[in-house]
Amino acid sequence: MIILAIESSCDETSVAIVEDGKKVYSNEIFSQIDIHTLYGGVVPEIASRNHIKKITYIIDDALKKANIKQSDIDYIAVTSTPGLVGSLMVGVNAAKVISYCYNLPICYVNHIHGHIYANYIENDFTFPVLALVVSGGHTELVLMKDHFEFEILGQTLDDAVGEAYDKIARVVGVGYPGGPIIDKMAKSGKPVYPLPHVHLGKNSYDFSFSGLKSAVINLHHKYVQNNEEINKYDLAASFQDAVVDVLCEKTIRAAKEFNVKQIVLAGGVAANSGLRTKMTEEVEKLDGVTFSYPSMKYCTDNAAMIAACAYFQVQKENI
Repeated sequence: MIILAIESSCDETSVAIVEDGKKVYSNEIFSQIDIHTLYGGVVPEIASRNHIKKITYIIDDALKKANIKQSDIDYIAVTSTPGLVGSLMVGVNAAKVISYCYNLPICYVNHIHGHIYANYIENDFTFPVLALVVSGGHTELVLMKDHFEFEILGQTLDDAVGEAYDKIARVVGVGYPGGPIIDKMAKSGKPVYPLPHVHLGKNSYDFSFSGLKSAVINLHHKYVQNNEEINKYDLAASFQDAVVDVLCEKTIRAAKEFNVKQIVLAGGVAANSGLRTKMTEEVEKLDGVTFSYPSMKYCTDNAAMIAACAYFQVQKENI
C-alpha cells in the first residue's frame, strides 16, 4: 500500500510517500522556523500563507524524489486535527484536490496519532505499548493494546511541556524555539535552583506545568529586581530536571501498572536529550520492556508519520 501523506498542522509543510507504513520513498519538509523566530513564536496567519505558497512545490518534490507516478498511489492521507485551523485547511484542501483528480480515497489523520506512529517507521510495536506524547501543544500518556487502539491515561491539565519550554526560553531571553535551546543549556548547568516537581498525587497520570513555569518566571524576576545575576544554565538545568522527573515517574509507574512491553516517546519534545537519557536509564530497570524514540527527522512535524499512521487507520476503518 503506497500512501501520499500531507502534514500542515502548524508551521511545517510536509509531503511524504510511504509504502506499508515503513518504506519511506520521500519525506519533504519546508520549515518556517526562521520566519516565526522574528516574532518569538508561530503566527497562525503567516503560517497559513506560507503553506499556500509552498504546498504544490513540496508535493512535486516528494513525487520526484520518490520517483513514482500518481497512478502508483493507493491512498491520500492528510492531517485534519488538531492544529492551526488555517494551516490544516491548506493541507486538507490540497488532499481533496488530489483525491478528486485521481479518484483516490482520503484518510483523515489525527496529528497526535501520527506522532505515535513515527516510532513504527523504524521500530515495530510490541503490544501493549505505552506512548508518552510530548509536544508544544500536547502532553499525554496513551496506552495501546493493539494497532490504532488509543486509551488516554493522563494528560496535561494546563500547559503542554513544549509550551512551557518556549515560555521559559522567552523569559530568560535565549530565543525561539525554546525546547532545543533550553535542552542544550541544561547540559552546561546544574539543577541547583529549588523548583516544584508537580506529581499531582501518587495515583494521577495527569500533568501540570503551569506552576513550574510560574515558579521559574518568579525566580528569574526576583533576581532581576534585586539586581542579581541568575545563572541561566543552572536555571535551564533545574527546569529540565523538574520536567523530566515528572514525565519519567508517571511513565514508568503506568508501564508497571499496565504491564506494557514497550514504551515510546512521541512528539517534538521526544528529541530532548535529557528526557531520552533519563527514560533510557529508567526503562533499563524494568524487566521485559523495550524503549524507543524516533530519529530526529521524525520527531518534528512530518508527513511520513502521517502515512505510517494512515496505513493502519485505513485497515481499521475499512476506508
